[in-house]
Amino acid sequence: MKKIVTLLLVAAMLVTSVAMFAACGGETASTDDFKIGFIFLHDENSTYDKNFLDAAKSATEELGLSEEQVIFKTNVPEGNECYEAAADLADQGCNVVFANSFGHEPYILKAAKEFPEVEFCHATGTTAHTENVANFHNAFASVYEGRYLAGIAAGMKLNEMIESGKITADQAKMGYVGAYTYAEVISGYTSFYLGAKSVCPSVTMEVQFTGSWYDEALEKEAATKLLSNNCVLISQHADSMGAPTACENAGVPNVSYNGSTQSACPNTFIVSSRIDWSPYFKYIINNAKNGETIAYDWCEGFEGGAVALTEVNEAVAAEGTQAAIDEAKAKLISGELNVFDTNNFTVEGKKLESYIADVDTDAAYEKDTEAISDGYFHESEYRSAPYFDIQIDGITLLNSMF
Repeated sequence: MKKIVTLLLVAAMLVTSVAMFAACGGETASTDDFKIGFIFLHDENSTYDKNFLDAAKSATEELGLSEEQVIFKTNVPEGNECYEAAADLADQGCNVVFANSFGHEPYILKAAKEFPEVEFCHATGTTAHTENVANFHNAFASVYEGRYLAGIAAGMKLNEMIESGKITADQAKMGYVGAYTYAEVISGYTSFYLGAKSVCPSVTMEVQFTGSWYDEALEKEAATKLLSNNCVLISQHADSMGAPTACENAGVPNVSYNGSTQSACPNTFIVSSRIDWSPYFKYIINNAKNGETIAYDWCEGFEGGAVALTEVNEAVAAEGTQAAIDEAKAKLISGELNVFDTNNFTVEGKKLESYIADVDTDAAYEKDTEAISDGYFHESEYRSAPYFDIQIDGITLLNSMF
């Protein structure tokens, strides 16, 4: 399991935590007095936010928290509204406040500085390990491993289509609907492609960006464009049913994200990967209740239960898909397989021997950390949020939306 915390940062946190603990008389929050607040960018209509909401409900129920101890704030924009929501949760007595969107980060950090007695936790952020604010924390998961396995399912489907004569090997082109050209999205679509390529060597992929995390019309339009470009399978890093619906209407196989779409798309859905946030929510609740340190930067994978795949839709998936996924998953957990093995991709026809990644975020977005060693790119090891932003051969970007 990966806990991305430097010794110096741990020491600083411990000193601050002990001081705060002593100032409070050495008492931990009792179960009855404990409160946690959640801030979500959208609501359950967004697959991204629904995944967080479901995990929050599951974790808090499992830990025995009552409805009065759990406060949800949905449809909170990535602006000062987030700070106001966080401050309100702190004023309501929350011991922990969690926010789920990348653009929430500066406002959560502002609240953390104003309310040092409250733990502020944020998903997908990049600055906690350098800000060194004792009560401000980032978290993510190695979901690129889940996307790699979902890519294997896609590659198996392509092979089935080739073997049946539906397409030729050189027609094995996938489409991918992406939100933004952030490292998080690049890491995701690249790992998905590499998973497919591991079983279907002739595969290529086109990516169409929408410039939005959640816009059903734009996502459906992007998928439709990819279909018109003769993409024979579609996946996505976007949060609505736009792309899956377009695939179901066209009868084209689809690999979704953040949950099964099988009930709405029974004829095209293959599998979906997602982050399971329940382990993190239980971790921050238990640590806060017990007066224990919360890591600045938390990241877990399959072994820690933070990455999950839905059940494979056997009615659509190629025969042997589950077995292929299980075999690769075991190799990922053992370390025998690395998603970004530099032997498995090239950049402008050349193998990468070195790559300086932007891990320590600054205003200039300067690259600062060597990310390739031991023959692979070490994603999400030097901070939890992805920093793989390399454009590899075999993937074509149709547009750029930041």
